[in-house]
Amino acid sequence: MGDYIAALGNAWPMVWEGIWITFQLTIGGALLALLIAIGLGLLARFENIVLRGFARVIIEFFRGTSLVVQLFWFFFVMPQMGLELPAMFVGILALGLNYGAYGAEVVRGSINAVPTGQWEATTALSMSPAQRMWRVIFPQAWALMIPSLNNLLIQLLKGTAIVSFITLTDLTYATDKLRNSTDTFFAYGVGLVLYFLIAYLLTLGMNALEVHAKHKLGRGDSLRQVLTFRTPRSVEKAGA
Repeated sequence: MGDYIAALGNAWPMVWEGIWITFQLTIGGALLALLIAIGLGLLARFENIVLRGFARVIIEFFRGTSLVVQLFWFFFVMPQMGLELPAMFVGILALGLNYGAYGAEVVRGSINAVPTGQWEATTALSMSPAQRMWRVIFPQAWALMIPSLNNLLIQLLKGTAIVSFITLTDLTYATDKLRNSTDTFFAYGVGLVLYFLIAYLLTLGMNALEVHAKHKLGRGDSLRQVLTFRTPRSVEKAGA
């Protein structure tokens, strides 16, 4: 076992570089995916058939084609058309477009899930469509969509493993190289643990975001109360 630990120590700079590249791809891809998901999710609800049709075509195209093929297209085909893109940019672009298309359905479904009474209330208050969406409907939909977006975020993290095909030394590539100085069981075991730790940290962040979103709507404790295990105010009042 000591030999394995020594080998991991020697390979750690490369493994750390792989973690950093995976982290950049995950965060960059997630931010792009979120923007695309919100944009396409809102467009897919428009009454204008052209805008709605455009959103549907983009969503179905990127959901219905392979992420690997999309990655190869941007990295290997586009240079033949005169547009050469950096590998990191290509990775973020492919991940953002692919998972953004899935996220668009989450956004659309969450908006549709907001109770009808909330829509009717905004109409009664004579709100403009923009005010109705951003001040009343979307904050409620946001709290609903976070758990599903969390699942997509974890899937996106795991999807970064394919970027070694386009010359990026991500975490999967680094653990595969570690196999040369140890063995398959140890190297891929290290990879499993590292991916799990990253996924768990991302999940904690998304859970905190969900708690904050629900608290702003008056539907739960604040993040500070959750972290400090304080008694909820509603319980305190009942006890008094």
